[in-house]
Amino acid sequence: MKYVDTWDLDAIIPGGTKSPELQEKLQKIDQQINEWEQLIKQWNFSENQSAEPFKRILEKQETIEKGLSQSATFVQMWHDAFMNDEYANVVMGQILDLDSKLENINTAFTKKLVAIPDQDWNTFLQDDELKKVAFALNEIRNKGKRLLSEAEEKIITELNKDGLTAWSRLYDTVVSMMTIPFTDKDGKTVELSVGQAMNRMYADPDPEVRKQLFTNWEAAWEKFAPIFTDTINHLDGFRITLQNFHNRKDYLEEPLEYNRMTKDTLDAMWTAVANNKQPFIDFLKQKAKLLDMEKLGWQDVDAPVTVGDSKASRFTYDEACDFVIEHFASFGPKLADFAKHALENRWVEAEDRPNKRPGGYCTDLPEFEESRIFMTFTGSMSDASTLAHELGHAFHSHVMRDLPTLNRNYAMNVAETASTFAETIIGNATVANAKTDAEKISLLNDKLGNAVAMFMNIHARFIFENNFYQERTKGIVSEQRLNELMVEAQKEAYCDCLAGYHPHFWCSKLHFFIDDVPFYNFPYTFGYLFSLGIYAEFLNNPTGFEEKYIALLRDTGTMKVEELAMKHLGVDLTKPQFWEAGIQLAAKDAEEFIRLSEKLV
Repeated sequence: MKYVDTWDLDAIIPGGTKSPELQEKLQKIDQQINEWEQLIKQWNFSENQSAEPFKRILEKQETIEKGLSQSATFVQMWHDAFMNDEYANVVMGQILDLDSKLENINTAFTKKLVAIPDQDWNTFLQDDELKKVAFALNEIRNKGKRLLSEAEEKIITELNKDGLTAWSRLYDTVVSMMTIPFTDKDGKTVELSVGQAMNRMYADPDPEVRKQLFTNWEAAWEKFAPIFTDTINHLDGFRITLQNFHNRKDYLEEPLEYNRMTKDTLDAMWTAVANNKQPFIDFLKQKAKLLDMEKLGWQDVDAPVTVGDSKASRFTYDEACDFVIEHFASFGPKLADFAKHALENRWVEAEDRPNKRPGGYCTDLPEFEESRIFMTFTGSMSDASTLAHELGHAFHSHVMRDLPTLNRNYAMNVAETASTFAETIIGNATVANAKTDAEKISLLNDKLGNAVAMFMNIHARFIFENNFYQERTKGIVSEQRLNELMVEAQKEAYCDCLAGYHPHFWCSKLHFFIDDVPFYNFPYTFGYLFSLGIYAEFLNNPTGFEEKYIALLRDTGTMKVEELAMKHLGVDLTKPQFWEAGIQLAAKDAEEFIRLSEKLV
């Protein structure tokens, strides 16, 4: 089937960032915020008061937040697809002003909730409708107990526009200006966008192409590193200051709270990873032999592997879409039907062209009860996997669309569970359907790229970020020291099995500069291993499992992850055994890769 590989942005708001319709929408939201503020001012809790005025406040808040989120998502989508649109930042500034206004009023509302005595609050939540969203309301109230005075929180919110958020957006602006030169075999030099260069650097089968791109890539980030040094120092310095004001014990408390998990769970996961890396070290060493290298360079870790007459799997965008739908169907009809609907209705921006930001993501359009996906499709197996990954995110939101809005706010770690589960379906199906050992070796290499990323690359990110935060609490960290921390982290995470490392990875990785979620990286490893545990359950009991899986996803907005895992899987996440079992599933792929390729090295 034929699929269009660009978004239909006009179906959301016609006219782009200068759209009169968008301006009318923002004016309407401003009016709604004023009306909401009046409702809050008029509401004061009393023991015998009806819950109806409170529910009207929640309904109005939901309408405002959906409208504001949809507007922000649209502008961000437009900017990411057309990074030379300078007006996007202007409109995003308007949206940030409205968001700050909303946040200030919300602080006053939350303060009123905190002031309610616990016993009265618990009685209040016995209302049939409020009982359904009690977990979310309790979470809001508990977080509200950390707040400073309304006046102080208002100052923080106002400063944040030119603080945390501004530093994050500065990063986006600088990256949008960057290009990476590449000279082909005919001597012709072209300037690639960051996204184009990254995709080719990691996926091109020619080691000389990868090497040239990596050299130019590192040089480009080094050139702009002084700006990024300031950015990361001030962004995280601002965050640490806020955490101190809100009486947090340390810098990990906020991300753990956001991800609804305990430090014991985080420690158990990383302990299991650190103690079980040998199969993946062996895989990287075997891959180096297959590529006729003594050791892999940083740019070679994700390189395709072809043996004999086999070639790396390549797809057109249409082929990749059909491929994903077909293999989703092997898991369940609802997942496959959803993916088909999304792809046919242009929910995905995948065109390979200049002027797009790097990376991929899935984002929600809450007023439409729909999602949209951003990526750059270049034809590799990895791109097909990325497509599946982002469709997994979208399916997660899709199955929760009929729940109360407050119950749909799931954290990033369980979000990555759904996406990685979708990737696992595709990876396992393709390996199982391989017609020759040579094809299976190539596919296992693609699949193991995920394991290496989760257990080594993301582990390096966590080690780096953890060490950086420790040093940042004492003062500014220099570019040279950032590079040292990055290489030290990479050597530890990869057990020093690579020929070279990426000192400026800290500035090339967008995730370190995202303003709304601290420690953005470890949830990926959580999601990967948690999804492997779910997939193991599917293999053991496939009949009717899609409905069980959907039930788990629907609970992700109303439980802490330890409770979620115990309810649906019967496992204790604070013990390394669960995490080790998932690692062993991935290790089997490494062992199979080595067994099949042994005769070829």
